[in-house]
Amino acid sequence: MAQQPPSSIPPSSSSHSPRVERESESTAGLLSRLVAELTTLVRKELALAKAEISEAASHAKAGAIALVAGGAVLFAGMLVLLAAAVLALAHVVDAWLAALIVGIVVAVIGFVMIQSGKKQLEPSAFKPARTQDALRKDKEMVQRRTS
Repeated sequence: MAQQPPSSIPPSSSSHSPRVERESESTAGLLSRLVAELTTLVRKELALAKAEISEAASHAKAGAIALVAGGAVLFAGMLVLLAAAVLALAHVVDAWLAALIVGIVVAVIGFVMIQSGKKQLEPSAFKPARTQDALRKDKEMVQRRTS
């Protein structure tokens, strides 16, 4: 390519063409950087959401296990209550009353375990709070930078 010697264009006649080119290049560079940063941000937010969903799934698994365990204990309580009825028929009053008290205590423990498991399965336990917080902060940061 043939270049003109610098002396052929006087500095005063160059107007602002190179300056406009530099501003255009810097705008393109800024847009390119913005797209790259937004891509990285979206990837990180998706990774965070995936981690929170995984955490919520394991929380649900623990809740389901607690429900099953509570059901098993409640079933054992029912068996003890049945044993209390058997003892009531086999012995005089005091023995069956003791078995009845034990059966009621075991049934109450099972009920409490089931309630605990149900609480762990509430919809609020699956809310991705950290992802929502991070997205809110990202939104605020973008708003500050564009203002």
